[in-house]
Amino acid sequence: MNDQLSQQDWLDQGLKILAGKGFTALKAEPMAKVMGVSRGSFYWHFADVAAFHAELLKRWREIAAEQIITGVEASVGDEPAIAVLLRRTLSIRLTLERAVRSWAASSPLARQAVQAIDKRRLGYIEGLLAAQGLPAAPAQARAQVLYWAFLGYALSDRQLPPEQQQNVINELIRIALHEP
Repeated sequence: MNDQLSQQDWLDQGLKILAGKGFTALKAEPMAKVMGVSRGSFYWHFADVAAFHAELLKRWREIAAEQIITGVEASVGDEPAIAVLLRRTLSIRLTLERAVRSWAASSPLARQAVQAIDKRRLGYIEGLLAAQGLPAAPAQARAQVLYWAFLGYALSDRQLPPEQQQNVINELIRIALHEP
């Protein structure tokens, strides 16, 4: 790499480091070394490490919520959107999700980002359930249950065998779409 790195290059590297080494590794000098540039390249794009952290959390939200939602909306066909969402989010490794939530335990900025994404995701899930004809109260309750299931999956280090994982996803879809 060279000193012509973009802000996006730094954010992508930051997300990799966050997922692999945790938030304590998000420092200009070690990141610059890994990327083969001077830390001046970092400071060209970010006023300081705090500004980098803020941008990194914005990028995480884009990847972990908005891109997922856009993908679900684009791929809905015969299958209900809630089923598409559950299949996608419960079939991928979520190391970045764990890392950001760990960071949120000690950082008000990260905690605020997590709270914002939780609200966005819950609202989206509730909307999908309402679109399936569920009244507001059951849609809200089921959205919360489904989101808690997602968080349990995200924070678990235990991977299920593919068949068992598929059975869990199918059961969550059944619960989500069962008549009130």
